[in-house]
Amino acid sequence: MPKITVVGSISTDFVVETDKRPSMGETVEGKSFTTSFGGKGANQAVASARLGGEVHMLGAVGTDIFGEELLNNLRENHIFVNGVERVTHPSGSAFITLFAQDNSIIYVPGANGEYTPEKLNDFVATHSIIQNSDLVMVQNETPEETVQELIQLCEELKVPLLLNPAPARSLNQELIEKVAFITPNETEFDVLFPGEEMETVLRTFPNKLIITLGSKGAVYYDGEEIQEVPSTKVSNVVDTTGAGDVFNGAFAFAYSSGLKIKDSIQFANIAAGLSIQKVGAQTGAPTLEQMKEHEDFEKAWHFKQ
Repeated sequence: MPKITVVGSISTDFVVETDKRPSMGETVEGKSFTTSFGGKGANQAVASARLGGEVHMLGAVGTDIFGEELLNNLRENHIFVNGVERVTHPSGSAFITLFAQDNSIIYVPGANGEYTPEKLNDFVATHSIIQNSDLVMVQNETPEETVQELIQLCEELKVPLLLNPAPARSLNQELIEKVAFITPNETEFDVLFPGEEMETVLRTFPNKLIITLGSKGAVYYDGEEIQEVPSTKVSNVVDTTGAGDVFNGAFAFAYSSGLKIKDSIQFANIAAGLSIQKVGAQTGAPTLEQMKEHEDFEKAWHFKQ
């Protein structure tokens, strides 16, 4: 069973589905409204845990009712939460509009913005969870200085780190060199490497830079040639929210279980494809049993439970 630590955001998603996206100053009628559990960190943690990983969550929630519900949800998904701080700020939230089988999101960090480098260092000094991890994951919904501190810590501890640079923000090449994997989508790639050709940058970071391409799959450079790993075919797209998080969580689980990079990407593509057939960033994350039923699942893949 792979040991995965996720440092990241834990939030509540407020989701509106509409047949018309409002213009500035316009009011339109929505089709439905739901709330669900989210936050990129929590989404990725749930994705890894559903597949069978031993997952520890580090981050912060508020002392409000949302914070308690967020913690209970993580526990119900068999995620260890002794690394989650309770702070006085409101718990994080995201306001999601579903339109034409796609989404737009306004993210409010709240308590997530209070997970400081000091809190991270205090936890590392008194616990050995990160040191004993097979892989650590982090995203950009965590404060920039905390992400940078985590990258430095993982390098010192010789623990591989996967950085999912979402939402997009600039990052210097020195820090990119220190991570094991960085997984931007096309938009995030343009922010990280403005004006640069994708093929050139891929060749600069062999077996490190994995660019997700939505329905086209993902691409990386294996040191010899650029590998394009196609997505799985999905006939019934319901909600793309969280698909990238499921991809990252599934990749982390597969790679930490011993699969090679290309196989791990293929595995993650299947998981992401299954996830978008249900509503909600976390509810669509598949179990390993559901993965094994998929036609693209390779019988040669073996996972210890």
